[in-house]
Parts: sequence; C-alpha cells; structure tokens
Amino acid sequence: MSDDDARFRSNGGALRTQLLMAAAAVGAIVALALSWVFSWQIEQEDPVLVAREQARQQAFQSPPGSCLTWSKPDAADARTIPCAEPHLFEVVGVVDISDKFPQGAPSPDLTLWRHIAQEHCSEPAEKYLGTKLDPFGKLTVGLLRPPETKWAEGDRQLRCGVQWAGPGGQLQPLTGPAKELDQSMVWEPGTCLALTGKTVGDPVDCAGPHAYEIVATLDLKDRFKDGWPNQDDQQTWLDVECNKAADKYTGGVDLDEKGLILGWDVREQESWDVGSTKVNCKVGATLEDDSGLAVVKGSVKKAEKTTSPSKPAESSGAEKSGEPGTGG
Repeated sequence: MSDDDARFRSNGGALRTQLLMAAAAVGAIVALALSWVFSWQIEQEDPVLVAREQARQQAFQSPPGSCLTWSKPDAADARTIPCAEPHLFEVVGVVDISDKFPQGAPSPDLTLWRHIAQEHCSEPAEKYLGTKLDPFGKLTVGLLRPPETKWAEGDRQLRCGVQWAGPGGQLQPLTGPAKELDQSMVWEPGTCLALTGKTVGDPVDCAGPHAYEIVATLDLKDRFKDGWPNQDDQQTWLDVECNKAADKYTGGVDLDEKGLILGWDVREQESWDVGSTKVNCKVGATLEDDSGLAVVKGSVKKAEKTTSPSKPAESSGAEKSGEPGTGG
C-alpha cells in the first residue's frame, strides 16, 4: 500500500499531512494467515463439504496464471475462477524452499513467512508480470503455503501470487489478469476509507465514520507527457484539477464551511517508471493539532436527482365532474 503524502488545501494555505498508512507487507501477512493453514475433519457422506474441500485442494495446487477467491474468513471456500472475474489472489509461480527448510525444520512464524514471500516471490512475480512491481502500488506479493500436516511430512512447495491489500490489511478484489492491471494505488471515486485511530483503514460505507472520501481519479500523464514530473509540479497541477473535480463531485459544496479539506496523492518516480501515473483526489479532515486525520461522517457526493413518473395532465373541473367543457 502506498505511503504517498496527502496534500490538503484549507483556508487558502497548503497543509501537508502524512497519511499513516499500513505498510504493504501487512497484505502479505494477511494472505499468509489465510493460506490454507487450517485443517478440516471432512464428513465423507456430506457431498457439499467434500466438493468444497476438493475445490480448495485444487486451488492450492493451481499453476501460474490461476486466479483464486474466497468469501469465508478462513478461506474454507477457496476456489479457482476465471481471472476476468473479481478475485483475491493470482498465482505467478511455484517455488520450493526445501534447501533452506529440510525435513524436520519447524514451520516459520508469520514474520519469517513474510520475509520468505518477499525473498522468493518478488522475482517470479516480476517475471510473470513482465515489469517491476511498483513499490508504492496496489499489487503486493503473497504466497500459499502447505498446512502444518503437509509441512511435517516434508512438503516445501509454495505458490507465489500477487494480491491487493487495503491499508487495513483486508484483501481487495482484482478484476482481470494481473498483467493487464494498472498498478497505480488508486480507488474508485465514491470509495470511503475507514479511520482506525489516526491511521487509514479499508473501504467502508460513506454514510458512517471514515477518514476520507475519494472524489476523483486523475492521470498525471494527461498533463505530463515527457516523463516523470517532480512533486512540486504535480502539486501545482493537481491543486487546480482536484478542485475542479471536487466541485463537480460535490455539486459546488463549500468544503471549508463543512470543516473539510481537499487532498491528493503524488507519485514517486519508481511508480511512474512502471506505468503508475494515476492519482486520487480526496476529501477529509485533519485534527486541530495536525497530528493526523479526523473522523468524517456522511458523503459529500452531490445527491442524484430523481425524476418522478410523469403524471397525465389533469382535466378541468368541469370534465372531472362530468360536465361539458366550454369551447374557446
């Protein structure tokens, strides 16, 4: 997850606030925690559970290019699906770590698993994608590891994959093959991200408390066509364009009156070099001591106009009473 700064404008002055985002590695930990480390006692006479277990085992043994998803917190319903559908994990390679963890070696803890994922899966991921991973982008590496019973038997084969972890650690759905995805760390307009303490969390309902609301996605390349622009130039352009976008999104709401401020992301050159040129404009609020973000409630989006079904033209009183109307 990106640690980009948010640039906020309030009362005509520039206020730079560091968003306290969770590190990208959090996503790897989450995926590891969901990586088939649980075990079931399957009732063989239950065809539903048998089929689910078979699908899960097939998912774990998927070749590179396979996309996986699940809905249960323990990933008990994990299955492979077409990559064109929303999914949580795309397999990019298979690695064996038996040279470093021979038979009898204890299973690594989550901290070590995170290190293993970075050490063994980054190269397969970049080879699979055909480009480097954006260090500030939405894609991070994760892995599927054998359950404890298989580890004890000497199974050291891992599935490396790419995923998108939100700032709170929850995996977000990806749609389409990873090779075709823009790695820019952006959210769809209308998305609100939670506020956890003073840090940003995962997407939540905009009607409730949140840290900020995404009001637009802009592509820096629309303005800067000759290479990466320094962040001062980015800010100058975004100051104008995000204000335009926010005005359109909110229907001209005065953010100052509501105690809100407009912010935006900037892009590092490492991101630009792998094609991550998109940024978000967002609306939030800061604490009075500027130590972090303050809670915001409710959306700033302009209410959609609803049109009632057209009614038939009313007749004159004479016609309604059955009396003949007067001609003109």
